[in-house]
Amino acid sequence: MLQERIEGRWLDCFRRVFVLNAIGNGTRVAILSETQSRPVLVHLSELALHDLGAEFCMIQMPTPRQTAPVPVKSTGTSWAIQGNRAVIEALKLCEVIVDCTVEGLIHAPEWPEIEAAGRTRLLVVTNEHPEILERTEPTAELGPKVALGVQMLREAREMRVTSPAGTDLVIDLRNAPCGGTPGFGTTPGAVAHWPGGLCLAFPGKNCVNGRIVMDVGDMNLTFKTTLTSRIDFTVEDDFVTAIKGDGVDAIHFREYMEAWNDRNAYGMSHVGWGMHPRARWVSAAMYDKRDMQAVEFRALAGSFLWSTGANQYAGRYTLGHFDLPMRNCTITLDGNVVVKDGLLQGELAS
Repeated sequence: MLQERIEGRWLDCFRRVFVLNAIGNGTRVAILSETQSRPVLVHLSELALHDLGAEFCMIQMPTPRQTAPVPVKSTGTSWAIQGNRAVIEALKLCEVIVDCTVEGLIHAPEWPEIEAAGRTRLLVVTNEHPEILERTEPTAELGPKVALGVQMLREAREMRVTSPAGTDLVIDLRNAPCGGTPGFGTTPGAVAHWPGGLCLAFPGKNCVNGRIVMDVGDMNLTFKTTLTSRIDFTVEDDFVTAIKGDGVDAIHFREYMEAWNDRNAYGMSHVGWGMHPRARWVSAAMYDKRDMQAVEFRALAGSFLWSTGANQYAGRYTLGHFDLPMRNCTITLDGNVVVKDGLLQGELAS
């Protein structure tokens, strides 16, 4: 297990990332954490903000009790605020929330209200060991590439995803909200997470159909595992209707889904691809599960990322959630290849 202590190089890294997020002298910042947060991340954030001259406060919430029928990990939906009005109002007065909660506020129920106040931007420092954050530090150069990828998604009518394993998925992108993050944001309402570097679309109702075949070497980020056997999914009008496979990966997937007893857990949440040049598939073999939140693997350059669970744009809400990056896929937008056999193409790759 890696040690978690303050290292000078990690403090330097936090300072650089905060500057990239336009945090400096006098910036009003709140560090939000919970009792199960990784202490070293809170401490590094505190010291970096002090060095930069930010006007910051620290808010720690008690981690809520576990109420789900199965363990819930790596969802991007923190329940730490628990609707606390004092905390919500305080966060609405800040320019930046440095989010050190375990799951992050991106899909938290309180974030839309905080965002709507028009003052606050969000930087999620994901629950990774600092060594992972150091290696996946965002850079300014990634910003234009992510912006281009998001623009391509917004202008497209259809995404098609194929793979040698048998994937053939068609997504209607018309009117689909699209977004992404290079790992930093500088305007009110901006949402960033570190590691960053991905482009996503949230399809509307009855927009996703086809077959997804996850192969050996693909990843299940909820379980933080690399697949050792195939899982064959059928998707009809946004919902996974069949999960085939005899290996332990398919067995665990079916069992986890069934435990929710919630049809919306089988619905499609978002689709897209990764952009981070320093994210690595092999990293999963190098760290203990407790050392990573597995956000790095959402951003793997050239990967196809799909997700099941909540999709507010399609009117579906659930706590069940999977993020599932895949290798070796080809992604086209209106017939134009943006990812070929797991490699970014054109301006996205340059």
